[in-house]
Amino acid sequence: MGINHFGHFLLVNLLIDDLAKVKGSRCCVVGSITGNSNTVGGGLVYPRADLGDLSGFAEGAKKPVSMADGKPFFGAKAYKDSKVCNMMTVSELHRRYHESTGIAFSSMYPGCIAETQLFREKRPWFRKAFP
Repeated sequence: MGINHFGHFLLVNLLIDDLAKVKGSRCCVVGSITGNSNTVGGGLVYPRADLGDLSGFAEGAKKPVSMADGKPFFGAKAYKDSKVCNMMTVSELHRRYHESTGIAFSSMYPGCIAETQLFREKRPWFRKAFP
């Protein structure tokens, strides 16, 4: 969550004033289909993204580190949850700032390359099915 979401959130906040000075500015944050339960990657591949009641954020990410929903850390779910947060944040940034600044906020999904170490916890068949 720290790098995949809070890092993006901080960077956008640091850049927003400069972006607003340039006509036609765009800010694109990388999302993922894994955060969308209506897709194969998000709905059929365990675990599903679920932010719950955000109690993990309220706890302040103290040891033991918990998930956004307050449950114990699980890497694959942390990734999916962070992408959900990114997509929600982009939507909210666009709603709040597009009209007043002209900045177009969006998210995109670059595709899945399951042969990388990001998917080291997945079964071999998964890595072959989604090269």
